[in-house]
Amino acid sequence: MNRRHLRPLVALLALLPAAHAVSALAATPSPLEGTAWVLERLGQRQPQNGTSITLRFEAGRVAGSDGCNRFGAPVTVQGSALQVSPRGLSTKMACPPAVMNQAEAFQSALRNSRGFRLDGERLRLLSADGRPLLVLVAQSQRLVGSTWRVAGFNNGRQALVSPILGTSLSLRFIQGGQLAGSAGCNRFTAPVRLEGSRLRIGTPVTTRRRCAGAGVMEQEQQFLAALPTAASLRLEGESLELRRADGAIALSLRRVPGP
Repeated sequence: MNRRHLRPLVALLALLPAAHAVSALAATPSPLEGTAWVLERLGQRQPQNGTSITLRFEAGRVAGSDGCNRFGAPVTVQGSALQVSPRGLSTKMACPPAVMNQAEAFQSALRNSRGFRLDGERLRLLSADGRPLLVLVAQSQRLVGSTWRVAGFNNGRQALVSPILGTSLSLRFIQGGQLAGSAGCNRFTAPVRLEGSRLRIGTPVTTRRRCAGAGVMEQEQQFLAALPTAASLRLEGESLELRRADGAIALSLRRVPGP
């Protein structure tokens, strides 16, 4: 091969390490991917009592609750730069004026964020000039020892329904891979296996009481039938969703404050 043909080949080989470095950089996963956070401060203010504002990074999107509505939007993260797309989606629930104002302030801060800084268990979303707009703390994913009140359950007829007024449905994650709780009348236990966001719940075993009240025993049967259909979970702030394999909600729960 003469020298004239060698020159393009040498030039191409010289570019290969740089191209490989760029490719490796592009393939580096974001440190935010798969993380979940709870708002600690909005500017200099703490969230209002009784509200929980959450943020999760997953598959190139952010999602969570602004304390009133659920939202989701595409996000771009490159190095320490971050930008949330204004083309997001949100539910349209009405909330008290103070909660709505807080939600709007959070959404505005999220859209105006242009960078981030990770400090241990805290995430700061920064403005273009480096000011912290939002300060969030890592959401604990530990469930063992936590107790949850059922806010809604799938009744087996493709509907998510609330418990009958005056009844309380609950569950607790206990050591040894077990659930225990109240089905509204009887106590129950069930084996549970947790693997990240996946779970498998075995057939519940219950006590044998009969309870009065219209629909109480039917509700119990529907709730106990919904438990083993759960295939995945999502924990956000004080809320926990158990979903079936088809994506439908099996159970919607709220955390019961610990002692």
